[in-house]
Amino acid sequence: MTYSGAVKVGGPAHTHELTDLMISKVAVGAMNNNAYLLRCRATGEQLLIDAAAEAGTLLRLIGDDGITSVVTTHRHGDHWQALGEVVAATGARTYAGAYDAEGIPVPTDVLVEDGGTIEVGRVVLTARHLTGHTPGSIALVYDDPHGAPHVFTGDCLFPGGVGNTNKDPEAFARLLHDVETKLFDRLPDETWVYPGHGHDTTLGAERPHLPEWRERGW
Repeated sequence: MTYSGAVKVGGPAHTHELTDLMISKVAVGAMNNNAYLLRCRATGEQLLIDAAAEAGTLLRLIGDDGITSVVTTHRHGDHWQALGEVVAATGARTYAGAYDAEGIPVPTDVLVEDGGTIEVGRVVLTARHLTGHTPGSIALVYDDPHGAPHVFTGDCLFPGGVGNTNKDPEAFARLLHDVETKLFDRLPDETWVYPGHGHDTTLGAERPHLPEWRERGW
């Protein structure tokens, strides 16, 4: 199956097969959250991004190989409803942004700073701290040595705009600034974007619309 990133709750996961990494995307829960299972192809080690809901679905996706770590992109409850159960079942180490961990009820083992790295086998993810949607949201960037980068943006960047800032102009300005300077200014158009809800996109598809987002204020 050619990967499209178009998944739905109750449907199968879709897997994006890269040279060194396999990325499986599944939709879970009442808010149609995306969870991502990353598997290093060299070692078989696995990492989960956002144990959002439906622990049973996530544990079936993880399978018998388990996970060594689970990353929560931000503090909002729809992104960690299954975290406690997944951690209890797998013994995974937990990661979250240094400024959002206090809002996540499952203890965070590793506080992630801007520019910090998280490893899954031989694959390295770099965290980018993005403010505005929450105080400590993180995006995770995989700079694929064999192709374009891949970035997991949580609720900070979607097709058509940045994340919700509750009509707060200052929060919107912070989020747009961080998304522009830490993602758009540093990564090429070919960068694949995996958001916390809905369909995937690329930075190239969204870049022409940045002035429109700034003007409309959301």
